[in-house]
Amino acid sequence: MPPRNLVAGPDIRTQYEARLAARRRLAERLDRQESLVAGGRLVCFVAGAVALVAALRGQTSPLWAASALVAFVALVVRHRGLRDASALARGSIDFYTRGLARLDDAWVGTGTSGDRFHDARHPYVDDLDLFGAGSLFELLCTCRTRVGEDRLAAWLGAAADPDEVVARQGAAREIGWALDLREDLSRLGDDARAEVHDQPLVAWATAPGERLLASRLLRGVTAIAGGAAGIALAAWMGGAGPLPFLATICAALPLHLALHARAMRVVRAVDTPARSLGLAATLLRRFGTEAFRDPTLLALQRALAGDDEGPVRAIRRLGRLVDLLDAQRNPLFAPFALALLWPAQIAFAIEHWRARHGARIAAWLAALGDVEALVAVGTYTVEHPDDALPEIGQGTAAFQAEALGHPLIPAARCVRNDVRLDAKTRILVVSGSNMSGKSTLLRAVGVNAVLAQLGAPVRARALRMTPLAVGASIRTLDSLQDGRSRFYAEIERLRLLVGRAEGPRPLLFLLDEILHGTNSHDRRVGAEAVLRGLARRGAVGLVTTHDLALAVIADDPALGARNVHFADRLEHDRMVFDYRMQPGVVTHSNALALMRAVGLEV
Repeated sequence: MPPRNLVAGPDIRTQYEARLAARRRLAERLDRQESLVAGGRLVCFVAGAVALVAALRGQTSPLWAASALVAFVALVVRHRGLRDASALARGSIDFYTRGLARLDDAWVGTGTSGDRFHDARHPYVDDLDLFGAGSLFELLCTCRTRVGEDRLAAWLGAAADPDEVVARQGAAREIGWALDLREDLSRLGDDARAEVHDQPLVAWATAPGERLLASRLLRGVTAIAGGAAGIALAAWMGGAGPLPFLATICAALPLHLALHARAMRVVRAVDTPARSLGLAATLLRRFGTEAFRDPTLLALQRALAGDDEGPVRAIRRLGRLVDLLDAQRNPLFAPFALALLWPAQIAFAIEHWRARHGARIAAWLAALGDVEALVAVGTYTVEHPDDALPEIGQGTAAFQAEALGHPLIPAARCVRNDVRLDAKTRILVVSGSNMSGKSTLLRAVGVNAVLAQLGAPVRARALRMTPLAVGASIRTLDSLQDGRSRFYAEIERLRLLVGRAEGPRPLLFLLDEILHGTNSHDRRVGAEAVLRGLARRGAVGLVTTHDLALAVIADDPALGARNVHFADRLEHDRMVFDYRMQPGVVTHSNALALMRAVGLEV
């Protein structure tokens, strides 16, 4: 079956460059308009002040001062709009600049590293450099919220089912080419990364409410008292005098005293969640307006629309309640707020909102995380049109790659190799000299297996594989705090991988310099036992070694192992590597040559 390579469609670099140039021109035009409006504001202010002084002296009509004031207010509003538009334009410039940096392999250190997702106990994330500076996460992550980052990290740390992989591939393909949507989500979410955090939001939404504010009777009484105060205030404005209104204040005072402390706890707690949810709703609203054809994206839109009231409308109502709260901060309105029981009324409404929607907030945020993770995968998909979409099928454990390379190595320097693991060749024993590419091969296999089961394209001409559980022992370190030697840490990791091989998915193991912390005899016996145990459990994988005695395990046809190696050569007193995997066992070592090259007397 031919590889299902992606079709590039319109050249993504051309689109990025054209849009970047257009956004820069827009930003320059907005800057010029801002300068003009700022100057106009100053002129109107000075003219208004002069006209006001002249009017007070009777030298001119007050209409001139009023006109200057109206013009000044209009220019203030216009200036705020220009400032907001300029911020969006600069957000777009940043979006396309970062996109071009990724295309030029100049992205390291410019994005979100995902350091908080490091997990030394995970079967592969630290061994494969999935998180940290220059990691796969930094390359992939375009998320603007913490929930999006969490979802993308979770997808990297756990393989999806084959059906889900296919669904993500289709969704990522369409959303990746939705440039307007990706641009809008990026610039609208500039303030959202630190704000939209699921744990505090869900904690606020599902926390036990104020019992007194849950009383329908008390809420009704409060509403009647507030309504009576409103009628009395209207009557006062109509000429009936202040006595009815003062009477309602006195009548409402016991309610105010009974509810004030509880109401203030509610209204003080809502400000940050409302802002965070408002930012999330802005992103969800923009996603909901996009016209999709992919069934996965359409299903996500339907889920967000809801049967009765979706998150966007519900969060907008919460935002209006918070806006109403701000009214009581006006000193002119404060006395009337007391009579209307304003804080208590709003607190009742907020508690009702939490009771109705609080349990759904986790699902809303999870959907936002799905959207952002799909955008990240889609961005990677369209920015790597020469990479292949993997084929994931059923059957005996297999990983068959043509021209496989490491996706974090710039394409111009990436050397590719064919890797075949299946029922015939279950284990590749990789020997070779130092720095020749053994560990890089292991990481290339592992990272591409992760990408494949994420739903992203892989750095290969073609990749066919069955569902596999990835497990690696590449970066095993000792721990002074835990009192563990490097050898003990490695055998603990091997025990973890053997246990993982007994799971529902066959294991794809990646073992670098297996048991290198012990003597040659124990290393050979122990490594052979581990490999036989993994093969017996249906696992496939690669193991690198400097100990050529381990290469003899390939002599046992029942094990299904094959020897391959990386070589080097000495040219003009310099070590030269071609990073090409070759059949058989390496015939020489470069350790002494490397020691001499750095100046050690050997």
